[in-house]
Amino acid sequence: MDGGAGIYRRFLQGDESAFTELLNLYRDSLIFFINRMVHNLDTAEELAADCFVELLVHPGRYRFQGSLKTYLFTIGHHKAVNAVRRAARLRVEELDESAVSASFEAFEENILRDEQRAAVHRGLAKLKPEYREALHLLYFEEMSYEEAARVMHKNRKQIDNLACRGRSALKNILEQEGFSR
Repeated sequence: MDGGAGIYRRFLQGDESAFTELLNLYRDSLIFFINRMVHNLDTAEELAADCFVELLVHPGRYRFQGSLKTYLFTIGHHKAVNAVRRAARLRVEELDESAVSASFEAFEENILRDEQRAAVHRGLAKLKPEYREALHLLYFEEMSYEEAARVMHKNRKQIDNLACRGRSALKNILEQEGFSR
């Protein structure tokens, strides 16, 4: 698959239904990805919508060199980082990983189908943000190490190290909760 580039190309050529396809294809996973950084589902939804607006307003910025998914997640990463910085600077609200909105719990219930997957997600929440982000991109978004490196502005070796350390830390967390492989 071309990572959405073909669908976006159809949209640019005038097929308006193609943009709806892009929304349906990437919206939920982009919201989930952004929410892991901002810890607020409403903010994550707004930032994800902004990412899609970027595609509409600035169609020439995407050069069709990588997958559209990688491009969208890079935009999402930048918007999430800026939102976290803005919130910290303005001290509008305290970002707390333990504070999960009721709407996010409903969203999470739809994604997590059994107790083992829920334990993995709880374990991910306890990881350092860079480990969590790298593992999310690699395993949930099924990005290559190179694509994850572009999204996180790291090189491939750094992503490899983050993923290795993140997996090890996650394994330790799961073993403490009583899960074993």
